[in-house]
Amino acid sequence: MKFVIQRDRLVESVQDVMKAVTSRTTIPILTGIKIIANDEGVTLTGSDSDISIESFIPREEDGNEIVEIIQSGGVVLQAKFFSEIVKKLPMDQVEIEVQNHFVTVIRSGKAEFNLNGLDPEEYPHLPQVEEENAIKIATDLLKTMIRQTGFAVSTSETRPILTGVNWKVENEELHCIATDSHRLAMRKAPIETNQDEQYNVVIPGKSLTELSKILDDTTEPVDIFITENQVLFKAKHLLFFSRLLEGNYPDTSRLIPSDTKTELTIHTKEFLQAIDRASLLAREGRNNVVKLSTLEGGMIEVSSNSPEIGKVIEQVQSEAVEGEELKISFSAKYMMDALKAIDGTEIYINFTGAMRPFVIKPLNDDSILQLILPVRTY
Repeated sequence: MKFVIQRDRLVESVQDVMKAVTSRTTIPILTGIKIIANDEGVTLTGSDSDISIESFIPREEDGNEIVEIIQSGGVVLQAKFFSEIVKKLPMDQVEIEVQNHFVTVIRSGKAEFNLNGLDPEEYPHLPQVEEENAIKIATDLLKTMIRQTGFAVSTSETRPILTGVNWKVENEELHCIATDSHRLAMRKAPIETNQDEQYNVVIPGKSLTELSKILDDTTEPVDIFITENQVLFKAKHLLFFSRLLEGNYPDTSRLIPSDTKTELTIHTKEFLQAIDRASLLAREGRNNVVKLSTLEGGMIEVSSNSPEIGKVIEQVQSEAVEGEELKISFSAKYMMDALKAIDGTEIYINFTGAMRPFVIKPLNDDSILQLILPVRTY
């Protein structure tokens, strides 16, 4: 194998596939990046057997030559060293040549590296995903949906299914739900499908976070293919495979209260900043608890008290408060995460009592919902 390639494109692709490479693997060859060159261009692959990423660099794009293929072939190179080397090469052009026993020479300007490579035939095959029944969604919308739900997945392995985001597809709509059993984030959006297929799968939160990092902020569609145990995201020159989590995701619809006792409408940013200030004294000890009380005239009091540090009280003017008086305590972190996920200038919070979960939504927008369980304080 021998080819000459633009360094910037190589660095970009290497950084993308590196997101799937881990040093903690039982299969030694997976600490490497597989590189295959043929007449069409160069394909890089990284995998940790949960996530696999394939990045394709075409020979030419928009009339510009990106890769000159001198000889087809392939090699697997140690990801850690290869990624560091390509980032630090001196010139814009890189020549990569595989010699006997997969020894690979990387040249750029006056710099020359020799890396010991491995046989690409020994690299595990990527999952086979039938590319039919595509679900199409705009890239920027997909990234937004991941941002608005992914933070609420569980980080504890005691219930592995909760470390994923539940994706349900029905009636040309995608519902994403994440919960760690203390809070829940839900977002829905219309999608394009060519079949009336229904899906109900759980995608690891970690996979979605990595996917979001390598997708560009464009309105170009991403094609999504779901099988029994894999999901494939297909964007321009990029394939991203993730395994699905096994098991049934709990029915979360029961958690969302249908009645209401206290309704609060408030300016998102002002409320977020007040919670942030209150949390300054709440970080020690008891998981970051902030209290909220309704006062006369639509005023809201946000307070926090740490006996050893001190206390903070702040009043915020709401747009409207309706219903019963309320005193409730909750995690400042959960509230701040939820508020940051909502892209509206005003929010509506629906409380059903001091010990029941409460719901936060942007005003006049039903596509996103955040739910938080309060904290008992005695």
